[in-house]
Amino acid sequence: MIGIFDSGMGGLTVLSAIREVLPSSDVVYFGDTLNAPYGVRSREDLTKLTVEGLQLLQKRGANNIVSACNSVSASLAVSLFDALSLAPQQLIEMVGPTVAYFKGSAAPLVLCATPATIQSGIYQNAFRMIGRDVQGVAIEPLAGAIENGATAEEIEAIIAAAFKGTVLEPGSILILACTHYPIVISAFRKVLGSDVTIFDPAFAVAERAEKQFWPQEVGDGRTTFILSKDSEPFRALAAKLFPNTKFEVEVLQ
Repeated sequence: MIGIFDSGMGGLTVLSAIREVLPSSDVVYFGDTLNAPYGVRSREDLTKLTVEGLQLLQKRGANNIVSACNSVSASLAVSLFDALSLAPQQLIEMVGPTVAYFKGSAAPLVLCATPATIQSGIYQNAFRMIGRDVQGVAIEPLAGAIENGATAEEIEAIIAAAFKGTVLEPGSILILACTHYPIVISAFRKVLGSDVTIFDPAFAVAERAEKQFWPQEVGDGRTTFILSKDSEPFRALAAKLFPNTKFEVEVLQ
């Protein structure tokens, strides 16, 4: 069984991409909606919440795990391999597959993410390892606004404020390095215009999941969602993204 962990609903974009390549896999998804958003939390909080969340997935039968929260990748103070007794082939996070996707690309890259992710430098350092520089744009309130069901107008205003004064080179590729952001990709396109190509890292992560988890992850295609706190926006997005899928939602609190 594949376990997917996220601070809330953002990881649904990753699950949707994984379902395209591994439709028969059984999946258990934990969204820590009680403690979302993660992008403004301390490194200590993120470490504690992540280890607890992934342990929950393991207890529910997950053998392979996708950590879909970029803020987690950026801020962990411990090795998940050691803390959870995982082998490298059993864990996929967001940074590695995303950076690897751009090997050989010469396009200007812009990284749009939470403050925790931008400030950590984890993407910037990883891109330097393949000889690339990346421009960072942090959007502090966006993930929380999406999680809480903000209106389209509110979302667009947040994006516009974050990019005010930012000059995007012609042919730039905008990397949405927060799994919540692809949920409102239309707002990014409206604010930034058609000259900017937008990249959703979920597709790179799904490709990696197919390589690492196939063929051992063949099941009945069951999907179970576990939420630390009930969320109508989460339920609505899950129903929208998976209209033909029967799934269960368990709420811990």
